[in-house]
Amino acid sequence: MLQTMTNGGHQLFGVLLVLVVCLEAAAVGEGGYVIYKDPRKETESRVRDLLSRMTLEEKVGQMAQIDRAEATEEIMRDYSIGSVLSGGGSVPRERATVEDWVEMVNRFQTGSVSSRLGIPMIYGIDAVHGNNNVYKATIFPHNVGLGATRDPQLVKKIGEATALETRATGINYAFAPCIAVCRDPRWGRCFESYSEDPKIVKDMTDIILGLQGDVPQDYPKSYPYVGGKTKVAACAKHFVGDGGTMHGKDESNTVIDWEELLRIHMPAYYPSILMGVSTVMVSYSSLNGEKMHANRVLVTNFLKGTLNFKGFVISDSEGIDKITNPPHSNYTYSVLMGVGAGIDMIMIPNNHTEFIDTLTYLVKNGFIPMDRIDDAVTRILRVKLAMGLFEDPWADLTLADQLGSKAHRDLAREAVRKSLVLLKNDGPLLPLPKKATRILVAGTHANNIGNQCGGWTIAWQGKSGNITTGTTILEAIISTVDPTTEVVYHENPDAEFMGSNEFSYAIVVVGEYPYAEYDGDSADLTIPEPGLATITAVCGSIKCVTVLVSGRPLVVEPYLPLMDAFVAAWFPGSEGQGVSDVLFGDYEFTGKLPRTWFKTVDQLPMNVGDSHYDPLFPFGFGLTATQAHANS
Repeated sequence: MLQTMTNGGHQLFGVLLVLVVCLEAAAVGEGGYVIYKDPRKETESRVRDLLSRMTLEEKVGQMAQIDRAEATEEIMRDYSIGSVLSGGGSVPRERATVEDWVEMVNRFQTGSVSSRLGIPMIYGIDAVHGNNNVYKATIFPHNVGLGATRDPQLVKKIGEATALETRATGINYAFAPCIAVCRDPRWGRCFESYSEDPKIVKDMTDIILGLQGDVPQDYPKSYPYVGGKTKVAACAKHFVGDGGTMHGKDESNTVIDWEELLRIHMPAYYPSILMGVSTVMVSYSSLNGEKMHANRVLVTNFLKGTLNFKGFVISDSEGIDKITNPPHSNYTYSVLMGVGAGIDMIMIPNNHTEFIDTLTYLVKNGFIPMDRIDDAVTRILRVKLAMGLFEDPWADLTLADQLGSKAHRDLAREAVRKSLVLLKNDGPLLPLPKKATRILVAGTHANNIGNQCGGWTIAWQGKSGNITTGTTILEAIISTVDPTTEVVYHENPDAEFMGSNEFSYAIVVVGEYPYAEYDGDSADLTIPEPGLATITAVCGSIKCVTVLVSGRPLVVEPYLPLMDAFVAAWFPGSEGQGVSDVLFGDYEFTGKLPRTWFKTVDQLPMNVGDSHYDPLFPFGFGLTATQAHANS
């Protein structure tokens, strides 16, 4: 047969022969052929083979995720650590470059692949609105703003861009998306929720397809899927009911019956699993008094059993410690309950030896069965194989130019435009004329990229100031108006300033200062000063539009009559030009409220469909600039 082949056929046969030889060579270990290193074998065979070769200590090491600040090559090698993470703000150095990130990731990976079995690690980071820990990354609007767009395809594109910018730094695992259904805006994580409406949250799970890639039709259902080195493993969080805690208190108790849990908080998990989401993170919160990190019925029986989730379940940071009160007061019990509930990977993040020693003790003494450990490690290895890490574990600079690229910033600008919700437009004042004699731009959030981006930006809680690159709303306004228009910026003008100056109109940009979980809980939901003073001084004097930068609706009714126009901008991220695009009429307002805008906090919780529903602006409300709305 070979004698009858053409020269082209001989060449093809030679290429195939070389490929087979290379594959076989890659699958040979010290003891000869090794199935788990052979990419031709199906995933479950490779997992079973590797699992059969692992010691208990190596299995337990795979279940540990430690912070980069604690990791070394030696620790990764000697303990067979499964994963490393950057907690919020945990970076190689201030304003670290792409090269810094890639070098760090590869340093830890060198330790992992040098271990006895050479199991590569995965690196996780909170890339929740872009690769937001990283200096110069594109910062997209937070989820509440994306919920206002009602645009799953846009969100999928944002997932694609986030995956590219995350992979640009060598990182292959994003702790996103948050698919919480926030039912009370007093919760400090409400901006991480797309909506109070479970249907909108469910629709926005298309971001998983952007992060991980479209699942091939013949791919096994509910199995983790990551489509190559331009994609990342995703994480649906926080399972389950985190958005329904009493009074919106972070990490608190959600009191709800089974039918309501399934109707409100569970719907987004169904498509996430069918899309092949790689991981699910457990919530700090409790459900009817039982800590979710200890809830075997929901984690093992329902998520893994009923929903057939095949990826791995990960704890939140030190989540098992919080099973007890005070946290970490009985660590052995916490490990027993957390791992026993079905959590596969434990985000420690700072004391791997205590976790490894404790879990090893519990298994050796029969408190946790070996099949529970094997289930956990099977799921972790399954994800690593789906990511292709055994074939190519290394980070590189191939995608370095994707970080903060113009294409991604243009996409973020589009997202900002579509997220803005016009709530009032008397006159109508909007769209604003680009050509005017003299205009005033005022407020704490007009020229502050940190305030504009909100929490989970560079630092865990975010911070004010020039923290990363982007376009502030003031800069956007200046670049948009006619060159003959004089733009005056004053952060906090008072009545005296307003009385001694004349302006054609004013743009007031105020709002919440950056915050994240816990610190963001608020009982009164008022606009922080000097925001209210600025609104009073400016809007009480001349025609003004107020642009509110916030993670949720705030109390505005007493000040609304002073405003000619009112725009909810949420936390728009790094591309403030999107705000200016719509204010000046280059694009129409299309955003719709993703959550109910209450009159007073005494009404809370209040969501669409409630019997006591009496909002200032109802769920789904949003004007176009050609509409006027008097609300004075």
